[in-house]
Amino acid sequence: MGLFSKIKKFWDVDSKLDEAVARYQAETGQATSPAPGLAPAPEPAPPPPAEVAAPVRVEAPAAPATPPPVRPATSEIAPEWQTSLLLALREAEPKLSVWLSLILAGVDKAGPALWERLEFLFTALEVPAAEAQEFIARFRKWLADMEYSSVPEFRSELQYRLALALELEDEEDERSRLLLKLSAGLEKTRETITRRIEGLLSSHAAMDEGFWQELEEILIMADVGFEPAMKLVNALKDRVRKSGSKDPAQFKELLKAELEEIFKPAKRITAVNPPEVVMMIGVNGVGKTTTIAKLAYRAMMQGRKVLIAAGDTFRAAAIEQLEIWARRVGAGFFAKGENADPAAVAFEAIDKAIAEGYDLVLLDTAGRLQTKVNLMEELKKIERVCGKKHAGAPHRSILVVDATTGQNAMSQTKIFNEAVGVDEIILTKLDGTSKGGIVVAIAIEFGIPITFVGLGEKMEDLRPFNGKDFAQALLS
Repeated sequence: MGLFSKIKKFWDVDSKLDEAVARYQAETGQATSPAPGLAPAPEPAPPPPAEVAAPVRVEAPAAPATPPPVRPATSEIAPEWQTSLLLALREAEPKLSVWLSLILAGVDKAGPALWERLEFLFTALEVPAAEAQEFIARFRKWLADMEYSSVPEFRSELQYRLALALELEDEEDERSRLLLKLSAGLEKTRETITRRIEGLLSSHAAMDEGFWQELEEILIMADVGFEPAMKLVNALKDRVRKSGSKDPAQFKELLKAELEEIFKPAKRITAVNPPEVVMMIGVNGVGKTTTIAKLAYRAMMQGRKVLIAAGDTFRAAAIEQLEIWARRVGAGFFAKGENADPAAVAFEAIDKAIAEGYDLVLLDTAGRLQTKVNLMEELKKIERVCGKKHAGAPHRSILVVDATTGQNAMSQTKIFNEAVGVDEIILTKLDGTSKGGIVVAIAIEFGIPITFVGLGEKMEDLRPFNGKDFAQALLS
């Protein structure tokens, strides 16, 4: 279960926040003026008569048997910030970005003030204290490693981590951020496809045969490929026929609807017998090592215990590179050394994961050339050994493909899928290519779901793929 997977919505604004502030004040020994909705403080006792008003010594009351925990006042912010924050959160639009803006208001850099405010947020969410402290500790370590201190340097990362931990990545605001990132990443592809389509629409009064022939050329030039381009054009012709209009003004909406249908994921069983074992496959140079690190990072932010296994035992420095990434993201790591049997690595890694309670095993494999039959046979052997050690393993085989390779990515997908069966595809380097049409080609030709796309080098730049967003970003 994710770190905060039980929290799908934040809180009932009128009651949960009142309870949270009262509880937070009781735990910290702080007091503030009551916010609307909180019980008023009792009236002060009347002053004593004048004749007994002389100073007298008053004994302090005995301490309770179990005193409430008191946290040191580490923040320079006055206690009244709690009430102000409470009122602001009540009136705010229910979006993570808006809440984060309020949490960060008046905070310029990382420090006691930020940690107190994050603690307050987690208390309001009824997050167990240990989990909240773990989240903050991880974030503080990341800040130290990156040598960041000012809010502009780390705000995006903090929101990304909160979105993952709270499972709010599909929130409207977060999706808007993803769409902007995807749109920027597709700029080169858009130059190849969309601008040519604009020219196509402006030069034809109707979607006639000449229109379709020119569209085929545009798609092929964008590395959609001949056969997938023909399939897409035929599907679009059917949509035009059903619409009853050949007006080119309607073409973009028809294309967008068709792309959404192409990328519509099929329902499948995702539950597994833990630990989940994921076999990562792909040729050298596609970004497989960094993709493994990014997947581990995402899973850990969602509260999963992750083990990375170094099954690429032949490429020079492959094990060392993977170990460095594992340390960077804080994941567990298992290796047997260079030239070890990859199947033995997989077997012993799963054994370790079962014994030590890991939730997820990411198994790296050699960056084999898809044309070498003996290396494909080795993949099949790894698959068999995993199943013998842990029933159902590997639960998923993920192929990592470099989007800049265009039609070569189609060849890789075909060979790997025939050898071991590919369950998912991750497309890397989509931000640096004019050949983004390969996304469409793979979806049409193989029907394998594209689950993530790489849009940069940062951990947060591995983004869930959404067909509707892709179509909108491509045709915007």
